[in-house]
Amino acid sequence: MRMMSKGSDMADERIRKKLERFSDAYYNRGLDCAQIRDLSGAADMLRTSLQLNKRNIQARNLLGLVYFEMGEAVAALSEWVISKNIQSEDNIAEEFIGKLKANQSRLSAINQSIKNYNLALHQCRHGDEDVAAITLRKVVAQNPKFIKAQHLLALIYIRNGRYTRARKILRKALKIDQTNSTTLRYLKEIDEQTGTAKKMNRRERGGESAGNEREVDETVVQPLRYRQSSPAIGLVNILIGIAVGALASWFLIAPSVRESTNTTANQKVVEYSNTMASQKDQINTLQQQVEESNSTVQNAQQQIQDAQNASSSYENLLKAYMSYQEGSYTAAATTLQSVNADLLSSDSKSIYDEIYSDVQNVMFKQLKSQGQEAFDQKNWQEAITDLEKALEINSKDYTVLDYLALAYRANGDTDKAVETFRKIVELFPDTRRATSAQAYIDQLTGKSSGSSKSNGTGDDETDTTGAGTAGNGTTGTKRSGTTDTDTDTAGNGTAKRSGTTGTAAAGMTEDGDTDGNTAGGNGD
Repeated sequence: MRMMSKGSDMADERIRKKLERFSDAYYNRGLDCAQIRDLSGAADMLRTSLQLNKRNIQARNLLGLVYFEMGEAVAALSEWVISKNIQSEDNIAEEFIGKLKANQSRLSAINQSIKNYNLALHQCRHGDEDVAAITLRKVVAQNPKFIKAQHLLALIYIRNGRYTRARKILRKALKIDQTNSTTLRYLKEIDEQTGTAKKMNRRERGGESAGNEREVDETVVQPLRYRQSSPAIGLVNILIGIAVGALASWFLIAPSVRESTNTTANQKVVEYSNTMASQKDQINTLQQQVEESNSTVQNAQQQIQDAQNASSSYENLLKAYMSYQEGSYTAAATTLQSVNADLLSSDSKSIYDEIYSDVQNVMFKQLKSQGQEAFDQKNWQEAITDLEKALEINSKDYTVLDYLALAYRANGDTDKAVETFRKIVELFPDTRRATSAQAYIDQLTGKSSGSSKSNGTGDDETDTTGAGTAGNGTTGTKRSGTTDTDTDTAGNGTAKRSGTTGTAAAGMTEDGDTDGNTAGGNGD
């Protein structure tokens, strides 16, 4: 057994060293890409390196520098913070964080640029593209290396047909990151819209030599001897000439005229057909361009929305981390509620989980209090949202379950209300809470509210137990409706409630879902 364990450890050690070598190789590739300003390629290589070895400090610090060079200060700071947590001593990441915090003006400019970028995204979503362009120009002025802001500004210019300005912005972005796929795709879109293409070199064709000379044969016509004729014969010859000319015109000239007319008409028909076909092709091309533009706009809007959500989550995570570092757990819990953990990277998610594990109790109390306040103000949907979040933290809190079920009921969601009341019955069996929840279930599902244990037929129900769990002689009175009032009168004895044993005082009163009995636990 020891030999097998030793062999397994040796195999694991070989695999670990092999992964570390691969991680170092990808780090070297990322370093080469970063040195030639291929920031996108460098980021891909460094992320792959960290997937193979998360403790590769050099790769993580370089990835933070790449993010910072691309204008994404939040992502850069996240990588450096993770690097510092992995290796607290002799880590250059601490120097990077210190320099960034020491330059408050720079940090303030970065925060302001992120806020303005989010504002521009909001303006774009509401159709205020001109105002968004002005805001984005301020963002680029505050943070010239913010590539996402440059992309969004260029996209607005493309949408408005201002291709020259869009090309100028994209060329600036290309100087920062020479292989950014989004930059290259937008430049290609501009070339397609403007018709710009590389001209092919045409071969020069030599002129052909002159044609063969035509030879003209001269024919010498010998003059005839003149012979005088009578006037009658001359007149007849004139008439014959006129007739011959007329026949020649009819048989020779008229067909050529008709042929010329038909040829002209055919040419016109062909020209009109070609024109119609060309116009049809142009219409199809324009329709395809419109469809492609609509697809591009939809993709851009989706990218804008994703970028806005991710940027907002990273910004709130940074604020929560700062509050957490300062020891302000309440502020950290409040800010952490606005973070969408699904949009975070795996490393950023680890920071989120670390903060969440320490402040979840504070967050639970806040969500529970907010849900109760919203419920009291009859804001059912807001109460449901806050109470559902609180329930994700503590799924067995009776107050949260009760308020949530009542909020569902008031909001008209009967199925969820019944489901939540049934959870109360399952979690607190054989208690007054379970009895009250079952009454609501019967009321919502249209069933009778339990069986009567007395001879009464009204809405009042009286249960009498000779020797119950609350002592000798327990009498309970329950009234139907949305408000339950239970009165217990217990003698001297021991009450068992939800696994907690305490001593019940005589003559105590329970209103609603709060036990009048005093016990050494949380009650029913």
